[in-house]
Amino acid sequence: MEVMEGSKSRKQKKKSTFVRELLEWMEVLAVSAVIAFCINRFLIANSTIPTGSMETTIMTGDRVIGSRLRYTFGEPERGDVAIFKFGWRCEHCRKAQGENPAPDVCPRCGKTISYPRTVYYVKRIIGMPGDTVEIKAEGSCKASDIVSEASATFAEGETRSLVTAAVYVNGEKLSEKYLREPMLYTGDMTFEVPEGCYFLMGDNRNGSLDARYWNNSYISKDKMIAKVLFRYWPGIKAVK
Repeated sequence: MEVMEGSKSRKQKKKSTFVRELLEWMEVLAVSAVIAFCINRFLIANSTIPTGSMETTIMTGDRVIGSRLRYTFGEPERGDVAIFKFGWRCEHCRKAQGENPAPDVCPRCGKTISYPRTVYYVKRIIGMPGDTVEIKAEGSCKASDIVSEASATFAEGETRSLVTAAVYVNGEKLSEKYLREPMLYTGDMTFEVPEGCYFLMGDNRNGSLDARYWNNSYISKDKMIAKVLFRYWPGIKAVK
């Protein structure tokens, strides 16, 4: 009888130890999940780049980290590569998307859009609140100098000259050493940036659907999420 009681006591201790360890692990996982949520919600933004609109500063498929604190306690600055809320994506088909606000019915699948997914973009800040941004013809380049998607419209080995463009902010030409290639001229454009808003463009100008072509060309401060600091995959690289 004593042996049985001793055996039962040991089993109870083992069970108690297992339960205690399990609870401790659950507590660690719960705390870790809360910390991860808070970091991702209030400190950093973790994004994957789906297109080539920012090449070669950021390549398609790159994963980047942005600082939310930069725009929580400070103001966006010209030249920042920024993550911002752009529009909506259908929660049903996940294919239809567009600028905010989302329509009541998805134009692709025909279902009611009740909880649209947020679409985030990554572009470079060109125009600040109150700025006048102008795009004008200036200079030329050879067709062979164009390597982006726009080159598909040229015949192989074509040598003709193409008209290029430059960006002016408040009458001064903007120095843009980060551009992938010469920016092709597609017509004069002028944008008056409202107070509290920003004008953003991709570094791959000839392959970027950016503020030049949106229905609403300006992003308000409340939609600016984070300043991109660095790429962490593949490999670590500062983003400037």
